[in-house]
Amino acid sequence: MPFRAGDNGEEMKGVELVPAAATASPTAEWIVMVHGMSQDSRVFDRQIQAFQSRYRILLVDLPGHGAATEMSGPFGHVEFADHVAKAMRAYEIPSAIIWGTHTGATIGLLLAVRSPRLVGSLVLEGPVVPGRNPPVVVELIEAARDRIRHQGREEALQSWWADSCWFDSMRQNPEAFRADAHRAIIEEFSCAPWLAGTAGATVGDIRPGLSRITQPVLIYNGAGDHPDFFAARDEITSRVHHAEVAVIDGAGGFPAWEMPDAVNTRVHAFLDARSKG
Repeated sequence: MPFRAGDNGEEMKGVELVPAAATASPTAEWIVMVHGMSQDSRVFDRQIQAFQSRYRILLVDLPGHGAATEMSGPFGHVEFADHVAKAMRAYEIPSAIIWGTHTGATIGLLLAVRSPRLVGSLVLEGPVVPGRNPPVVVELIEAARDRIRHQGREEALQSWWADSCWFDSMRQNPEAFRADAHRAIIEEFSCAPWLAGTAGATVGDIRPGLSRITQPVLIYNGAGDHPDFFAARDEITSRVHHAEVAVIDGAGGFPAWEMPDAVNTRVHAFLDARSKG
């Protein structure tokens, strides 16, 4: 549901407060869930079911996606992070667990460096270093942009689904991994972030900042993820030495969607251990 930001009255689209289950405490910790490029907050449907009895949940659609499709750019990591931070301020959330997938996970890292007070913990699915997309991401986004210009949006999204390595496991296990439902989300993507004429703000070399992250961090990938994402994970953990790392057997690029029970169990264990510590 849209809301009015308290500071200037501006309507901010693409942010939804999940109604808490009856057993959730009104003072429960917040989880802010942030999706990846070409998706929207529906990718967390099984996480909402599994966590809303113990946590308050805020879903954020990034500009150019989902309910925030009409928001204008630029559409870079900095602007996306600012959007999430603004949503948290509007809901008066002083600190939260940031749970992101791919672009959303990368935004979580950027927030932990730039706005550390907003971040209580990080749960990161397939993150990359902010401002440094790996070669496979750059290649496939450039291919999508070219197809939009020459063949149109529908063809670009069809190729994005068919050619992107992070969807391999869904295509190979269509029923078990709910491929049709995920593809339906992709087909609604506006493609606006790929067509923006203005580049996002430069992140700069954030690696020294990663070394200053002190919050609990869990990074997980599917065992079938692309090597570029494992390389990104290793670069991040070379700086964030205390980060916990998990590999979800049988999963590919989006374990929380593909194998939600395995991921939810692992995240519950991480959060429980963190709170006891």
